[in-house]
Amino acid sequence: MNYINLKRYGLSDCFEQEATLYEETFLARVSEQHRNLYKVIGEQGELQASVSGKLFYTADGTMDFPAVGDWVMVDRMDGNAGNAIIHHILRRKSVFTRKAAGTSNATQIVAANIDVVLICMSLNADFNLRRLERYLSIAWDSMATPVIVLTKADLCDDLQQRLVEIASVSVGTDVIVCSCKEENGYQSVNAYIAEGKTIAFIGSSGVGKSTLINRLMGQDVLATKEIREDDDRGRHATTHRQLLLLPNGGIVIDTPGMRELQLYVGNLPKAFEDIEELAAKCKYKDCSHITEPDCAVRNAIEAGELSEKRFENYLKLQREIVYEGLNPRQLEQEKINRMFGSKGEMKQAMKYVKNKNDR
Repeated sequence: MNYINLKRYGLSDCFEQEATLYEETFLARVSEQHRNLYKVIGEQGELQASVSGKLFYTADGTMDFPAVGDWVMVDRMDGNAGNAIIHHILRRKSVFTRKAAGTSNATQIVAANIDVVLICMSLNADFNLRRLERYLSIAWDSMATPVIVLTKADLCDDLQQRLVEIASVSVGTDVIVCSCKEENGYQSVNAYIAEGKTIAFIGSSGVGKSTLINRLMGQDVLATKEIREDDDRGRHATTHRQLLLLPNGGIVIDTPGMRELQLYVGNLPKAFEDIEELAAKCKYKDCSHITEPDCAVRNAIEAGELSEKRFENYLKLQREIVYEGLNPRQLEQEKINRMFGSKGEMKQAMKYVKNKNDR
């Protein structure tokens, strides 16, 4: 089949070849997700779709269900006879995931098969270096290329200082500054857009993702909301993930703002490359960077070359990833190991404290 339409939506030779493994089904890409109902783009246009009973009952978790950006195999090319049925999900070349908000250990796919992740952060009340480090950790792990987009520059009184702070945590990542209100800067995003390439916009609520996409689309296709005057923070505009075809080529995925970003996985060595390089210079290979002598990390902190807060966040994110998926007993053991080294050492510490208190 000659996929003229789907190539505009990012179809590559790899996905096209994999699709030939499935007979009597047709290739499509997921453009929207609404609970258990999807919109998919086929060669002949848009379809409503739902997953097959087999796919539903064999799924082990949310990762086994379609997500926006996925390439899937459906049972029809048009919707004249009702909703299409999704039978297969093709292997993802990249996926941006996070731990679902709340107390559950469920994983949430934010976007799949993306080439570039545009991490949007406004230069007003939303500015948060520690949160940015979280985004970068997940973005580097996703197999897509992260780019930092600093929005609402017109609301920032000290842009140069902000850029210095960003540079301290954005090793190897491009940074774009823009202000859609002043109609400048957003043009720089065009450098990352190309026909067949998929770009996902990620960030907190109200940072201007939808406004930026409207500028790229050349029309107001997405709802936007002004920032709240009482606390200078943005409000939700996007309510669901959706994939859009840009008029000049390229595909964008808009995502709802994230108030909470818990790590499911993350590429800390890449996101914290400066700390990893320092750690390699420590005297001891298993250095904890707390009390050991000749610790290159501690020396850098004391010399003002590395932020103590950045290092603390690095350790915090390490623990989040280590603890992910552990049962309560394993979780308790992991915390004991971190605090005392082992259960035996914990008992010795408790015995010491008890003897000291009995004196």
